[in-house]
Amino acid sequence: MKKEQIQEFTRRISQSNKGGLVIVIYDILFAYLDEAKEAYARGEWDRCKEAIRHAQRTIDELISALNFSYDLAKNLYQIYVFARDNLAKAMYKQDIEELLVSERLMKKLYAAFSEAMKQDSSPPLMSNTQQVYAGYTYGRDDVVEVCHNYDTSRGFLV
Repeated sequence: MKKEQIQEFTRRISQSNKGGLVIVIYDILFAYLDEAKEAYARGEWDRCKEAIRHAQRTIDELISALNFSYDLAKNLYQIYVFARDNLAKAMYKQDIEELLVSERLMKKLYAAFSEAMKQDSSPPLMSNTQQVYAGYTYGRDDVVEVCHNYDTSRGFLV
C-alpha cells in the first residue's frame, strides 16, 4: 500500500465513529485486493500473495469486530470466513478468479454497511485528535487539507 493511502486511512480512522470505522476497514480491504490484482496482472506473484495475506488479515479484523450477541453476526461470520477461504484458494491455485468472487461478495456487504452508516450518529471513537479540513484550495495533484489548532498533546490521554 502506498504511503499516501496509509496516511489517508489513518486520518479517516482518527475521525470515524463506529459505523465509519467498519467502512474504513472495508476500504482497506479493497485497496489490498486492488494491489493483488495489479501485481497479478504484472506477473509479480510474490507481491500478489503478500497483498492477499494483508486482505485476509483485514477480513480477520472484521471477524474480530463482530458482536455475536446478535444473530446477524453469525451470518456475517460465515460470509467473512467464506471470503477469507476464497482468498486462500486464490493463493493455492495461483489464480485470481477466487479473489474476484470474494471481492464481489464483500462489495455487496460494503454497500449494505454504507447505508447503515448513514443512520449512525454516534460521536467519533477517538477524541483529542487533530481536526482536518479540506477546502477548495487545490494543490498540484489533489485537494489541500489544512490542519488547525495543532496541539502537541493530541491523541490518547493517559
